[in-house]
Amino acid sequence: MWELDAYQAAYCGLCHTLGRRYGFLPRLLLSYDFVFLAMLLSTESARPVTQRRRCIACPIKGKQVCRESLGLDIAADESVILTYWKLMDGVADASFWKGLPSRLLVLLLRPSYHRAAKRRPDFDSRTAACLEELRFLEKERSGSLDRTADTFARILRAAAPSTGTSDRDRAVGQLLYHVGRWIYLTDAWDDLAEDRSRGTYNPVAARWPDGPEGHREELRTTLRHSLNLAVSACHLTDFGPWSGIVLNILCLGLPMVEESVFRGEWRKRKKETNGRMSYERSV
Repeated sequence: MWELDAYQAAYCGLCHTLGRRYGFLPRLLLSYDFVFLAMLLSTESARPVTQRRRCIACPIKGKQVCRESLGLDIAADESVILTYWKLMDGVADASFWKGLPSRLLVLLLRPSYHRAAKRRPDFDSRTAACLEELRFLEKERSGSLDRTADTFARILRAAAPSTGTSDRDRAVGQLLYHVGRWIYLTDAWDDLAEDRSRGTYNPVAARWPDGPEGHREELRTTLRHSLNLAVSACHLTDFGPWSGIVLNILCLGLPMVEESVFRGEWRKRKKETNGRMSYERSV
């Protein structure tokens, strides 16, 4: 149970870190996915130190919150950068009126984005370059799953800055790369019906124009391969007090999500939790 408490404390710690570094608005964009990133980037060797703090969500009793750490700082900065570029991508893909909510959010988030980009210039430039490359592949309706998934996966790999320890850097980079690849392809399958109705690009549909449903097992084979490589990379380094949670996510959480997606149940589960369910929060 202490791992569950620590996980929740890390979530609250990331929320407070976003508030401290960027103000109130970015805290509304908080995601459990970035808690996973914060755990991977943590250098703690003992149980995380927590303290009780009040917030808007719990103003009276307060909650246990992980204290400031480098992992939380990096995750906060990179969450702002990724959210900003995701919104920009939505603006580019939508008509003026449909893209209006994203345009407004971009304007509100821009000051925070500029501060985050100054703190993490390498990650910002790599994210922008990879998304531009991905946009080009989508525009030409590429039928290559490897090229499109690789482009997205390189964004997540870039989320792990160098620590000067080559073995750890390589392991964390590979773990994030293959999780990113898994996320991109799983999302593509989950979005099949919606993309078909809108007539928008989907890498799985482009790869198998005769009908992706007949190639379900081929896709699941490559998804399992990526997860296996992510687990192998996880075993090559030590994530201290977060090791058990990270393995839980990789070995139980993500396979459960994959099964739910391919059964067509994932969107229903997200609706039941009002959109709060994330891949990493599945267990």
